[in-house]
Amino acid sequence: MNIVTVYSDIGCPWASLGLFHLRRAAAEEGVALAVDHRAFPLELFNSRPTPKWILDPEIAAVAEREPALGWTDWRGPESGYPVTMLPALEAVQAAKTQPGTREAGLAASDQLDAALRHAFYAESRCVSVHSEILAVADGCPLVDTAYLDGALRGGTCRAAVFDQWEEARAPEVRGSPHFFLPDGTGLHNPGIAFSWPKGTPRPVITEYTPAFWTSLVRTLAGRAPAVSPPD
Repeated sequence: MNIVTVYSDIGCPWASLGLFHLRRAAAEEGVALAVDHRAFPLELFNSRPTPKWILDPEIAAVAEREPALGWTDWRGPESGYPVTMLPALEAVQAAKTQPGTREAGLAASDQLDAALRHAFYAESRCVSVHSEILAVADGCPLVDTAYLDGALRGGTCRAAVFDQWEEARAPEVRGSPHFFLPDGTGLHNPGIAFSWPKGTPRPVITEYTPAFWTSLVRTLAGRAPAVSPPD
């Protein structure tokens, strides 16, 4: 089983875009791929919630470039905007531990991760709230919602999120997202480059290569030469 480890925050649009492409490329190429999610909690690194005034322009820039995501401006009440992603990050870790094989746990975890990101970016749902996380999980066939509820009530994987935050402080992890391939190759936010020039209302995407993900998946399947890490 090919396992790609990724450090990311659910509230990071760049990570959500990268994971979208990884999953889509794997599906299109018919490659069995597992994603081992590790938390890169931006709010713990920055000691504050990620500001909406930063996220809104990033989300708009990504949505414009990749309409298939279905992302929209926040449509819910301002009071319902997620102030934390820690409960959602914890839920993704908890899904890994549900009864069954490691492969099944990773699949459930990845399915929940994708659904939580879609709920936030495309459906304007407050994925900070316990009941909303469970409602999202109910739409994930691979996730045992009753088990997840119990794990969240008991804080079963709360420590894992903080442990992974400590791991992510290592210099090898450069930000959200950072992908690690089975051979240890690290890729920080690959397939896209952007800048945010002073005085501009939102980031400017200077390079966007979705084909990178197809090449990466083919490499993992042994169908193409190894992908070189970025400079």
